Amino acid sequence: MAERGQLPHPAKRLCCRPGYGSGCRPGQRAGGSGPGGGALCAGPSSAAAAAALGLLPLGKTQSPESLLDIAARKVAEKWPFQRVEERFERIPEPVQRRIVYWSFPRSEREICMYSSFNTGAEDPAAGPGGAAAPGGAMDAAAAAAADENRLPFRRGIALLDGGCVDNVLQVGFHLSGTVTEPAMQSEPETVCNVAISFDRCKITSVTCSCGNKDIFYCAHVVALSLYRIRKPDQVKLHLPISETLFQMNRDQLQKFVQYLITVHHTEVLPTAQKLADEILSQNSEINQVHGAPDPTAGASIDDENCWHLDEEQVQEQVKLFLSQGGYHGSGKQLNLLFAKVREMLKMRDSNGARMLTLITEQFMADPRLSLWRQQGTTMTDKYRQLWDELGALWMCIVLNPHCKLEQKSSWLKQLKKWNSVDVCPWEDGNHGNELPNLTNALPQDLLHRGVTSITNLEGWVGHPLDPIGTLFGSLMEACRVDDDSFHGFSDFTGKTKQMQQSGTFLRLLEYQHLPAHKFLEEGESYLTLAVEVALIGLGQQRIMPDGLYAQEKVCRNEEQLISKLQEIELDDTLVKIFRKQAVFLLEGGPYSGLGEVIHRESVPMHTFAKYLFTSLLPHDAELAYKTALRAMRLLVLESTAPSGDLSRPHHIASVVPNRYPRWFTLSHIESQQCELASTMLTAAKGDVRRLETVLESIQKNIHSSSHIFKLAQDAFKIATLMDSLPDITLLKVSLELGLQVMRMTLSTLNWRRREMVRWLVTCATEVGVYALDSIMQNWFTLFTPTEATSIVATTVMSNSTIVRLHLDCHQQEKLAGSARTLALQCAMKDPQNCALSALTLCEKDHIAFETAYQIVLDAATAGMSYSQLFTIARYMEHRGYPMRAYKLATLAMTHLNLSYNQDTHPAINDVLWACALSHSLGKNELAAIIPLVVKSVKCATVLSDILRRCTLTTPGMVGLHGRRNSGKLMSLDKAPLRQLLDATIGAYINTTHSRLTHISPRHYSEFIEFLSKARETFLMAHDGHIQFTQFIDNLKQIYKGKKKLMMLVRERFG
Repeated sequence: MAERGQLPHPAKRLCCRPGYGSGCRPGQRAGGSGPGGGALCAGPSSAAAAAALGLLPLGKTQSPESLLDIAARKVAEKWPFQRVEERFERIPEPVQRRIVYWSFPRSEREICMYSSFNTGAEDPAAGPGGAAAPGGAMDAAAAAAADENRLPFRRGIALLDGGCVDNVLQVGFHLSGTVTEPAMQSEPETVCNVAISFDRCKITSVTCSCGNKDIFYCAHVVALSLYRIRKPDQVKLHLPISETLFQMNRDQLQKFVQYLITVHHTEVLPTAQKLADEILSQNSEINQVHGAPDPTAGASIDDENCWHLDEEQVQEQVKLFLSQGGYHGSGKQLNLLFAKVREMLKMRDSNGARMLTLITEQFMADPRLSLWRQQGTTMTDKYRQLWDELGALWMCIVLNPHCKLEQKSSWLKQLKKWNSVDVCPWEDGNHGNELPNLTNALPQDLLHRGVTSITNLEGWVGHPLDPIGTLFGSLMEACRVDDDSFHGFSDFTGKTKQMQQSGTFLRLLEYQHLPAHKFLEEGESYLTLAVEVALIGLGQQRIMPDGLYAQEKVCRNEEQLISKLQEIELDDTLVKIFRKQAVFLLEGGPYSGLGEVIHRESVPMHTFAKYLFTSLLPHDAELAYKTALRAMRLLVLESTAPSGDLSRPHHIASVVPNRYPRWFTLSHIESQQCELASTMLTAAKGDVRRLETVLESIQKNIHSSSHIFKLAQDAFKIATLMDSLPDITLLKVSLELGLQVMRMTLSTLNWRRREMVRWLVTCATEVGVYALDSIMQNWFTLFTPTEATSIVATTVMSNSTIVRLHLDCHQQEKLAGSARTLALQCAMKDPQNCALSALTLCEKDHIAFETAYQIVLDAATAGMSYSQLFTIARYMEHRGYPMRAYKLATLAMTHLNLSYNQDTHPAINDVLWACALSHSLGKNELAAIIPLVVKSVKCATVLSDILRRCTLTTPGMVGLHGRRNSGKLMSLDKAPLRQLLDATIGAYINTTHSRLTHISPRHYSEFIEFLSKARETFLMAHDGHIQFTQFIDNLKQIYKGKKKLMMLVRERFG
C-alpha cells in the first residue's frame, strides 16, 4: 500500500547544527570519510548481530554482541532521533550509524500483518508451512494455498526470492529501491519505485508508484522491507542527508545543488527557483525559521510512533462493504477487518484502536440505520453480528490494562458521543429507549417448585459484551505456545497437533501451563484459569433472553466457546479442574444451571453437558453420567400448553399464557437434547444399568416423537454394528423407544408414521420372536387397524421374517396364529380397510378364513363401499370361490349408482366383470343380477355393452373348471334379457333428450354417432326398426328448431 502519485512526506522536523564553524563541522570524525564518502554496508560485523535479526539461532553466535550494538538497538527502539541529538552535544559517526541501522523493523511479523488479511495467526491451518491437509481435504488445502499466494505478503516474498529488488539505498531513516514486476501474459514488465520512512522500528510512511490502492501495503513495499530485514549486509547505508551536507564547503554545496538540478531539471527546477527566491529575500518566511527540513533525519520528539496506516483507504473500504448490504462477501470482508483489529490489539499496536475508530465512524454513518429507525424495523441478523463484534472489540480496547488513563478517557468521551446519536443501535438490536426488564416480566409463581430465585437474569454467555469469551481468550493467549524464531509467513501457524475425529482431522493448538505469576495461587496457571472461567460461564444458570436474535446468540456463543475448549488437549491437571467444576455445578444453588432445582425458563445445559460428558467419561464415568443425566431436563415443556401438541413443539406459540419471552430456538434446543441422549446411549453400550438409566431419562424428559424416533434408530444402529454381535440390551432400549413413538403418534398425523411402523417391525424382528408376538398382542395401543394388518402382520408372516428368525414349525404356527387373531380383530374394528388383508392373512386356516368372510358379509350392508366389495369379490373369485364372489358382487351392485353421462366411471369395469361372472355361473345367477344392474346403471353405453356380451355366449357355457356346457343362447324376447334390452333402449332415449337440451354445433357429429349406436341396440328387438323410426320422427318433431342438426339426422337415418 502506498500513497500513490504523491511525493514522500516532508520531514517532520528541522535539522541544523548551531554553534559550529566551518572549520569544525559536526559531521567530521577522527578517521572519518571525507565529503560524499559516507557509504557503508548496513550489515552487522558479527554473527551476534545476525542472531539479533533472527538470521542465526540464539545460543549459536560466534562472538558476543558489542556494547555499542546493544546500546544502539535499545536507543533505536525507544528514543526519537531528535532526542538523541538534543541529549548529546556530539554524536560520533559510528554511533549514529548503528542507531540508524537498528531503527529499521527487525521482525517480519508486523510487515505481514500490514500486508495481508490473514497471517495465519488466527487460522492454524493457514500457510504452506503448516501440516498437509489429509485425505479429501487436499483440494481445499490447495485452493487455500492458491488464495494465500495472492496476498501481498506472499507476492512480496516471491518478488524478493525472484531477485526483483534492486537499487536499495538507506539514507538515514529513509529506505528506497526499485522492484521489478515480471511480465505477465497480458502485461509488460514494470519497474516500481518504492520509498519507506521508518522510526523506532516501525514503518511510518510508504510510497510506491505501482498505482494500486488498498488498506494494506503492496507487494513491492513488502519486497523492499523484507530485503532490508533479510539482507541488511547488502544495503548501502548513509547518515541523514543533512549530516552529509554539513560536511561540504560552499563550493561543494553549490556543485551538489547544480548537479541535482541538472539531473532532475524538469521536475525540480520550478521548485528550486522558488526556494532560491525565498532564501534571497530577507523577509521571507523561510528565513525566519532556524534550520531546514530533512526527510531522512528521523522523527521529532512530538511525533507519534506508530505504523503507517492509510486512514482514507480504511474508511473507503468499510463504506464500500457496508453499501453492499451483505452481498458479494462484504460481511466476510468486514469480519476480516475485525480480525485484523484483534491481531493489532494482540500485538499491542496502537493502530488497533485507531483502525477500530475509523470502522466505527463508517458504521455510524451507514444510512440504513436511519432508514430502519424510520420504518421501525430491526436490523438484519448478519448486521447485528457485525455490531456485536464492534462492541466486543471496543470492550477489549477500554479494558486493556496497558492503556494510559488519558487514552481511556478519550475513548470514553468518543463512545459517549457515538452513543448520543439517535441512530446508534442498542445492545438488543432494537431502537427502544431501554432494555427489557426481565425481573418484572417473570412472576415468582413460575419458579420451579417455588424454592429458587434467579438473580443472574442476564447470562454471561450470550451477553452483548461476551465477558466469558473475552476473558477466556485473554487467558488462553497468555499460555499459547508461540514460535519466537519467526522467519516468515508460514511460521505464524505455531505448533500444532493433529487428531482424527469423526472422519476428519482437527488441528489442536498447543498450550502450556506457563510458570505462575506471583498473583496466582500454587498449582494455578493461565491455562487452568481459562478452562475454569469457561466452565463456570457455561454452567451459569441464566434466563432465556427475549427475542430471536438474542436466543440464537446464546446458542452461538455457547458453541463457539465449547469449540475453543475442544482445541485444548486435556491433561491430569485440567481433568481435575473438570471434576471440581462438575461437582460444584451439581451441588450448586440457584447460580448453577446443573443444580438440583432450576427455574423453568433457564437456558438448557444440553450442549455444555455433552461436552462435559465426553471429557469426563474416560476419567470419571460416574460423574460424567450424573452430569449428563441432570442436564437432560427441559422444564419449559413440562407445563401444560394451552393449545397444540407437545410432540411437535415448533408449533407452540407459547408454553404458558402470555409467557415472556418466547422460545424461538426451541427446535435447536431439542435437537441438542437429543444429541446428548444419543451420546450417552452410545457410551453405555454393554452396560445394562447405564442403559436403563439413560432410557428412563429419555422417556421422562424428551417430548418430541421425531427426536425419540431418531434416538431409537441410533440405538438400533449402535446395537447392530457389523463388526460385533448384536447388543440385546441396547436393542431392547431401541425397541422400547420405538414403542413409545408408536404410542405418541398413534392419534396424531405424522408424515413419517409409515416409516416408523416399518422400522419398529424390523427392530422387533432383531430382538426376537417374542417381541414380534408382543407387539401383535398389544397392537391396539400401537397401531391403527390398517397398519396392523397391511404392515405389521403381513411382514411377520413373510418368508424373509421366518428365515431371519430361524423359526421351527411350532414357532411359525404360533406366530401365524397371533397374526390371524390380529387380522380378525382389525377386520371387526375397521372392515372397510382391513377385511381384504384379514382374508389374505387367514387363507391357510379354514375357521379363521370363514370368520373373516362372515365379517365382510356383516359389514357389506352397512359401512363398506361398492369399490371395497368389488375388490374383495375379485379376490374371492381369484381364490376359487366364485359363488362367494358373486354374492359380494351383488351386494356391491346395491351400493352403486351410474347416471346417464358417467360413461367413464371407474366402476364400469367392475360392473362388466360382475355381469360376466353371473353369466358364467348360469341363467339363474344372470337373471338375479340383471335387475340390480338395471336399477343401478342408467348409462346407455354401459347397458348396451352388457347386453351384447350376454348374447354372445350361452349362460354357464364355461364352467368353473373350463368344461363347456351345452345350451342355447338366451332370447332377447324373454326374461331376463328382455328387461335389460328395454332398459338399454329407454336409457338411449333418455340420454338423447338430455344431450339435446344443451347441445352445441361442434358436438353434432358426435351426437349422430351416438344415435348410430342407439340404432344398433334398437334393432336387437324384433320390432326395433319400427321403434327406432318412431323415435327419430319424434326427434324431428320436437327439435325441429335445430334445423342443421335435424338435417344431419335425416341424411343419416331418413
